[in-house]
Amino acid sequence: MAAKIRKGDRVEVVAGASKGMRGEVLRVIPKEDRAVVRGVAVAKRHLKPRGMGQPGGIVEQEAPVHLSNLMLVDPQTDKPTRVGFRVLEDGRKVRLARRSGNVIES
Repeated sequence: MAAKIRKGDRVEVVAGASKGMRGEVLRVIPKEDRAVVRGVAVAKRHLKPRGMGQPGGIVEQEAPVHLSNLMLVDPQTDKPTRVGFRVLEDGRKVRLARRSGNVIES
């Protein structure tokens, strides 16, 4: 199945504790149906020191968010939209913003 949300996309969180926040997708985890979004669902992690070069401490890092809680932001209208697919005349399958009908370039 084709991915509706990909790495580098700008998304908005539509449900959960981070509702309303926007960010860029850093990584998609297809097996778990989750994505890591910059600045969203930031969790604190306690790290143990690992030798001389890496000190311990509390580090903030983004936690994965379920794909069902994310909506793609249409680059042309800057509003969240559902994603559809269309096959062009040249045979390419492209993503389509349902709200505006615009093709989303990857």
